[in-house]
This record gives sequence, structure tokens and C-alpha cells, in this order.
Amino acid sequence: MNSMLTIYHNPKCRKSRAGLDYLKGKDREYTLVEYLRNPLTREQLKDLLMKLNKKPHEIVRTQEDIYKEQFRGKTFSDEEWISILLEYPKLMQRPIVVFGYKAVLGQPVEEIDRLFE
Repeated sequence: MNSMLTIYHNPKCRKSRAGLDYLKGKDREYTLVEYLRNPLTREQLKDLLMKLNKKPHEIVRTQEDIYKEQFRGKTFSDEEWISILLEYPKLMQRPIVVFGYKAVLGQPVEEIDRLFE
């Protein structure tokens, strides 16, 4: 199976760095995407959500100040959440690791192993 492995990574995030270190230990080739530097398109985000099998609000980091200040307690449609995540990519859970047609949130890091089962 030579499907490409991709990690959506934020180098400032401890959990994201842990996921990347874990992946490095797996001895597999991967593509690193720093999604704060290279923002996702709407289509890429929708594709990621489909591979994660999650709704947009399920990958929102509710501990972020921007979430608490602007979005907590409010109701948004999936499309609105996608727009919010595109505008504030820092709100996205990380790391997200994609392999073939599947993706997982790499927290805890052992979740990454589910991609190879």
C-alpha cells in the first residue's frame, strides 16, 4: 500500500508536535502541511471532514480565546462552521493525519495507528 500520508500540522502546538514525532517514528514517508501558513481551501476542508467522518463543529478547538470570545454558545450551520474554520484556521483541532481515504485527529498520538489497520 503506497498511499500518501499527510499531516496537517501547527508547529506551535505541543499536541501537533507530538503527533509529528510519533509519525517520524513510524518510518513512513509523509507530506507536512503547515495549514496556518498554507491555508486550506473550502474544498480541501470539506474533503478532510469527509475523511475524518466528522462535522465541522466536531473539529473546533473550544479552548481557544477566539472561540470563547466570538463563537461559544452560538449555533452555526455546517457551511458557516466551514467558513469560520477557513477564516480562523487556528480553531482547527490538530494534528490531522490523512492516509488514503481516511483521516484521524492525532490526539492521543496512538489514534494515528488506526489509519494503518
